[in-house]
Amino acid sequence: MKGFFDRLKAKMGSSSDVLDAEGGSDYVELNQDATMEKAKITIRPFSLESFEDVKPILDTLREGHTIALINIRPLKDKDLVELKRAINKLKKTTDAIEGDVAGFGENWIAATPSFARIYRGGNKPAPQQEEESPAKVEEYHDEH
Repeated sequence: MKGFFDRLKAKMGSSSDVLDAEGGSDYVELNQDATMEKAKITIRPFSLESFEDVKPILDTLREGHTIALINIRPLKDKDLVELKRAINKLKKTTDAIEGDVAGFGENWIAATPSFARIYRGGNKPAPQQEEESPAKVEEYHDEH
């Protein structure tokens, strides 16, 4: 078995990063930048604090490889008219890029580019109280 690790060390070059002299280390550190480069899809959180905050979200969605999770609570608490404008702009853009947008819970919206769809439930589970299922996904309609 020791011969296998010796061959692996020789092929990998610097053995101290991956394997120690006894044949294995407790963990392997991965380069975070290298991991991010390999990602085909990115899920990125955003926060809407003003209407202007919608622009970076739209730009990211147009790039086509990022799913946006958007916290709308800050703008919801501040200005409902601006929130409605921001959501309408978000809906128009996701429609234009053939993406999808849906609210889940009271303070979050998910928006996707064309490669993804948001699951809205097909088979309905037994009814639960609203407090027990805060992650219910539904079409977002501003009720205020």
